[in-house]
Amino acid sequence: MNGTSTALILVGLFLVGGIISFLKQGMPKGLIVLLGIGAAMCLAAGLLRVEGLWS
Repeated sequence: MNGTSTALILVGLFLVGGIISFLKQGMPKGLIVLLGIGAAMCLAAGLLRVEGLWS
């Protein structure tokens, strides 16, 4: 695991925390969906880099 994959996974987890926080605050659903898409993309990219499927 290199620094880039670690950073992508940490950003993805940070965005997941934002989703949870925004849900509790009752923020607009569009914003939550946008954060969800960003979190999924960061986590997927980080995991693909860890597995070596995407360099």
